[in-house]
Amino acid sequence: MNGSHVPETPGAQPALLNESEKITMTHYKILAMSWAGWVFDFYDLILFTFLLIPISKEYGFSNIQMSYVLGASLAATAIGGVIFGILSDRFGRKPVLQLTILTYSFGTFFSGMAGSFWLLMVFRIITGLGVGGEWGTGQTYIGETFPAKVRGRYCAMMQTGAPLGIALASVVGGMLAPVIGWRYCFFISLLPAFMVLFIRRHLPESDLWLRRKKIPQIPAKYRYPRLPAVRQFQELLSVENRKYFILGLILAVFDMSAYWLTYSWMPGYLHNQRNFSLTKSALWVLVTQTGGFLGYLIFGFIADRVGRRPAYSIYSVIMAFGLVMVTIFWDSIVMYPFIILFFMFMVGFGTGMFGGFGSLFSELFPTSVRSTAMGSAFNLARGVQFFTPVIISVIAVKYGLGGGISLAALFALLTGAWIWTFPETRKKKLAQGD
Repeated sequence: MNGSHVPETPGAQPALLNESEKITMTHYKILAMSWAGWVFDFYDLILFTFLLIPISKEYGFSNIQMSYVLGASLAATAIGGVIFGILSDRFGRKPVLQLTILTYSFGTFFSGMAGSFWLLMVFRIITGLGVGGEWGTGQTYIGETFPAKVRGRYCAMMQTGAPLGIALASVVGGMLAPVIGWRYCFFISLLPAFMVLFIRRHLPESDLWLRRKKIPQIPAKYRYPRLPAVRQFQELLSVENRKYFILGLILAVFDMSAYWLTYSWMPGYLHNQRNFSLTKSALWVLVTQTGGFLGYLIFGFIADRVGRRPAYSIYSVIMAFGLVMVTIFWDSIVMYPFIILFFMFMVGFGTGMFGGFGSLFSELFPTSVRSTAMGSAFNLARGVQFFTPVIISVIAVKYGLGGGISLAALFALLTGAWIWTFPETRKKKLAQGD
């Protein structure tokens, strides 16, 4: 295979990438492109949370209307996660990774041309479809190609793209938008589409996926690429896979709820309730994302060292504590800005538990449905967040945006408790025939 890392010997198959004794340049290329795809994936999704303020002012849209648009894009990620997950298991990780990047890039670009509420809704849904597909495909790509002993840390490294994407969205949406206008912020977001050229030329397909596709003893109905999409999803819900898919879906719902209850209105919370300027709101969000970057980066090392379950629990408590302090107890510490910033940092650091999903799901599901399971559970959970921005805007009428955001602490703690319904999968090896 092009990009193989081990020379072939007569009569023997080359070793799989995930059997390498050390990380190769091929590994780093896969990590880099999956990571970059996730940076701009999250950037495109979060950019809208900053631009909704100038968009709503220009068109006179209400908070509820903008919540519907944001919610619809989150709901679309659920559909995109399922569709692109199925396509990835049928046709390979590499081509589908390219397709997801093109989808969210063009969806964001055309959002800048929207002249009405419904056109904006349509283009944000298109963006959501691509956003939903990229994560599962990229995490599956990494999970299948990196050795078991370091899988957790490299899957978590891909996840560091999320805080960097948010940080980039903060700069563009909070600082650049007042200068160039919200439409041009969407237009320049087409640039990530050019990553597809590098992926097409320089990345190999997952060798575990290729090897699995060629195994002759697998019953024809489970062989790739002949497996119909409906039957493929049925396999995900089979007796062998159903339990962990449901457990994983609930885990993702808890964690997603904690995340989106925190971030869907965080810029609005700082701007409207705490009287920050848009620029200051962006700078404070950057503090959370600095914490998030370090949290994701460190999570993988902790998970590889002490296990997936303890790592999740530790991080969930950190996030919950930080959230309570910057919402419910804000007035008690408002005279100490550096302390508030520290708790904002803790909120971001705690979100680093998202770094565990890629390795956990890779170790729970077989190659035949790995991307389908990962994309479906993660993005169906994100699709449920359609209701999150709406719930916060409704609660805010009586308790303020801070009251709605504080609910995230409960879901963070639920995540840390629910992880113990899973077996410990640290250092589990992925077999070529699974």
